[in-house]
Amino acid sequence: MKMRRHKLFLTLCMAGLCLISFLHFLKALSYVTFPRELASLSPNLVSSFFWNNAPVTPQVSPEPGGAEFLRTPLYSHSPLLQPLSPSRASEELHKVEFVLPEDSTEYFVRTKAGGVCFKPGTKVLEKPPIPRRVINAINVNHEFDLLDVRFHELGDVVDAFVVCESNFTAYGEPRPLKFREMLLNGSFDYIRHKVLYVFLDHFPPGGRQDGWIADDYLRTFLTRDGISRLRNLRPDDVFIIDDADEIPARDGVLFLKLYDGWTEPFAFHMRKSLYGFFWKQPGTLEVVSGCTMGMLQAVYATDGIRLRRRDYYTMPGFRQYENSTGHILVQWSLGSPLHFAGWHCSWCFTPEGIYFKLVSAQNGDFPRWGDYEDKRDLNYIRELIRTGGWFDGTMQEYPPADPKEQMYAPKYLLKNYQRFRYLLENPYRKVEGAG
Repeated sequence: MKMRRHKLFLTLCMAGLCLISFLHFLKALSYVTFPRELASLSPNLVSSFFWNNAPVTPQVSPEPGGAEFLRTPLYSHSPLLQPLSPSRASEELHKVEFVLPEDSTEYFVRTKAGGVCFKPGTKVLEKPPIPRRVINAINVNHEFDLLDVRFHELGDVVDAFVVCESNFTAYGEPRPLKFREMLLNGSFDYIRHKVLYVFLDHFPPGGRQDGWIADDYLRTFLTRDGISRLRNLRPDDVFIIDDADEIPARDGVLFLKLYDGWTEPFAFHMRKSLYGFFWKQPGTLEVVSGCTMGMLQAVYATDGIRLRRRDYYTMPGFRQYENSTGHILVQWSLGSPLHFAGWHCSWCFTPEGIYFKLVSAQNGDFPRWGDYEDKRDLNYIRELIRTGGWFDGTMQEYPPADPKEQMYAPKYLLKNYQRFRYLLENPYRKVEGAG
């Protein structure tokens, strides 16, 4: 009889736990309003957030003189443009503070009937009192073409680009401060007012023996030094940390800036490419890369690498932050495996750029292909780009990729097709029938 009562008690306890878990799950779903609210918007507005139905046929326009112009990547210039004057060369960019201004752009309009509507759509969206500011943090080595694309793609919706550069490679070898040089010589004057420069002047102890120490430290230093120099921050401002080869779509970032009701942290489903956008890899890369400033500081201790690791629920400040906001924290993603919300272009350089990436790579992602002399041969690298093969000799099956497809590449690349041809077309593809 006692055994029966004991079993009955255990059964009731288990049923109660299951019921509590189910109710907790339902409550969590109530905060994930993005899919429900977005589904209620007009079809045109939904499509405009992540994929534009307008044609994206590249405009091929040769440079004056008739000769086709193939852009020389920015990192190959040394020195870049004109030498810096002594006064400009001594500027301490890495100590300048950055005051975030309020975004006064008119994203919403009032209809004749008095309704407040988002300009590209017809449905009324829930508008925050003022637009959030967006901070985009990036570490840069020699990805200057992709950085140029990022600035043009996101320049009107991101309020501050926090860009970290070190005088050491991820392997611990000295390197020149090319991005600083380009900021001072005018290469990025069109976006300079939105750039906060972070300078990492040391290599972390143990980073040469364990490359992941160096890799993690880059993101930690980027976040903590950059955020410490931002002024006028609000807890609801949006923070996004990317690798240099990850570019979120403008419309997704704009949604985060203007719309209330989403939970955090959030990820982006990104189209995966190798060597250029012409080698499209299967599936997507789902990168957890964003949250509000409130969560970044309270849960992640202002450490960008913790944000990207996904394990927010184990952080000491997780429950306290959840209780203080009244929202259950549930990770969600912009885009889907079928509809991309950004681009991840891995090893997207000329052969010379890939060589530089090989010798700069951290000492932790094994095998470290830069240690092998034959892998550094430029002719070998050209053949990899031509075939889409990998350094271990394997070949992948790639889905067909067409520059006319939706989300093939960022719009700025397509509008400047000739300049970025080496990223949009396989420069070593052999034409059938050619001798």
